Amino acid sequence: MARVYLDHASSSPLRPVALEAMLPYLRDHPADPGRLHQEGKVTRVALEVAREQVAALFGARPREVVFTSSGTEAVNTAVYGALARANVDADGGSGATVVTTAVEHSAVLDAAGRDPRTQVVTVGVDHHGRVDPAELLDAVDDRTALVSVQLANHEVGTIQPVAAVIEGARERGVLVHVDACAAAGHVPVDFGALGADLCSVTGHKWGAPKGAAALLVRRGLRLPGFVLGGAQERARRGGIEDVAAAVGLGAAAAELAADGSLAREAAEARRRTDRLAARASAVPGVARFGDPDPRGTLPHLVCLGVEGVEAEPVLLALDQHGVAVHSGSSCSSEMLEPSPVLAAMGVDADRSLRASVGWSTVDDDVEAFATAFPGIVERLRRLRTT
Repeated sequence: MARVYLDHASSSPLRPVALEAMLPYLRDHPADPGRLHQEGKVTRVALEVAREQVAALFGARPREVVFTSSGTEAVNTAVYGALARANVDADGGSGATVVTTAVEHSAVLDAAGRDPRTQVVTVGVDHHGRVDPAELLDAVDDRTALVSVQLANHEVGTIQPVAAVIEGARERGVLVHVDACAAAGHVPVDFGALGADLCSVTGHKWGAPKGAAALLVRRGLRLPGFVLGGAQERARRGGIEDVAAAVGLGAAAAELAADGSLAREAAEARRRTDRLAARASAVPGVARFGDPDPRGTLPHLVCLGVEGVEAEPVLLALDQHGVAVHSGSSCSSEMLEPSPVLAAMGVDADRSLRASVGWSTVDDDVEAFATAFPGIVERLRRLRTT
């Protein structure tokens, strides 16, 4: 039985163009890009081409792109740097606050709360998972070192009003970090147009390799480094660069940036998730979480609430039918605990199922889910009543 993979929002298969671009730097070009010999120049050129490709996809200048090992590292770098800039770091200081939302990824919330002397102000959201910009900005005061807001939610797909948040924070003279890791590669992300100070992006959710991500840092902004021990990335991130991963990220970015590919993939993803949601919602007691207006959600993911059945047995039964989906965020799967995002939205956090499509998804994948799902829910409900 062929497997069906509908968990692209956690991690997507590697695009062929990325693999082909990476192979020479895994096999033939081992040199440190910081060296002056010919071999080092080869890897340096490859790294800077990748930087240009990533910058082009995300509306940034190449010098604003800092390669990191993951979106989580990019987020931590942004949060740590902002707090250290305000003289609040792991070794001392007090009084600064980070203002964010209750539905942020754990990378944001955990990084902001790492030092107990830093106050983290989390602002609630509505039933669709969207924050009110005015309420968020009301929490900003003269102690605020950073406002961090996601571009779109990683579990339900709700797109946040980041433009209003950024404008208000800039008027107040506060740094703004946008976590675009869930949105990057699925909707346009234009760092220059956003006007944010910092923006985290990652590649493995849209066909770039794992271990390839970036923090976009506004030109002229100086932040203390998070990873120390070298002058790499213009002294903004110590440690030898993973050239192959960066090259793969750049190649995937170039493919998406070319000839309207991002828009075409987004349209195909929307068509498939709309179909999946319609088929699933035809089952009594199944509802879609997040914004009901497609313009307000990411195109590639669907979060479903299944009345009367907990998520874990549905997920495992689908897996037995050869269909891979997820419940909750990609970083909570080891614990299978109730989703804090859905709890903040005021919906049942124990019964959520997330299905997500990607560049390699075909219509038959959606059909496989739609065929298996109703019978699984019916059987599990029957078991609970016998």
